[in-house]
Amino acid sequence: MTSTEPAPFREAVATMAAATARPEIELAPIRPPQRLAPYSYALGAEIKQLELDALAAQSELSDQDAFGRLILLYDPEGSEAWDGTMRLVAYIQADLDASEAMDPLMPEVVWSWLVEALEARTSEVTALGGTVTATTSVRYGDIAGPERAHQLELRASWTATSPELGGHVQAFCDVLEHASGLPPVGVTKLGTRSRG
Repeated sequence: MTSTEPAPFREAVATMAAATARPEIELAPIRPPQRLAPYSYALGAEIKQLELDALAAQSELSDQDAFGRLILLYDPEGSEAWDGTMRLVAYIQADLDASEAMDPLMPEVVWSWLVEALEARTSEVTALGGTVTATTSVRYGDIAGPERAHQLELRASWTATSPELGGHVQAFCDVLEHASGLPPVGVTKLGTRSRG
């Protein structure tokens, strides 16, 4: 960050950097894309592997993986497509088990996680859009890993109407929490895995 960057962008970055997540989610700045907007900032998020190992030991979880990134794009001139000057772009990828991957309602459920998290954490959102994809990969021949792997991908973007972005980061972490299968804070998970 430099003093030559616009004040609204500096304020937005400061509120993103100050946002906190539950202990199992590790948030850290990552290199943002350089050509999508005049100014950009990005956070990477992942579930700490030790937490996943602990969950797997107490339930039927296998070695699940979940991570994401939240990117702030800022254009002082604004963008008609954005309906504003600050656009947030979110990407989350998480492993699924076979039953979840085959559930035809999974995309709707995942999208509802994002909508509800944003509604709960901030009212300063417009132009929300995105996609949810569930994929199955089948390995053949001499390649390491399970024969079949199932993954969930959420790609979404929305416009923030205020540079106070802490709530947006927390909403993003809420969705990552659901996607990873983490139980609610303070709940010990036993038995089979259930997603939000």
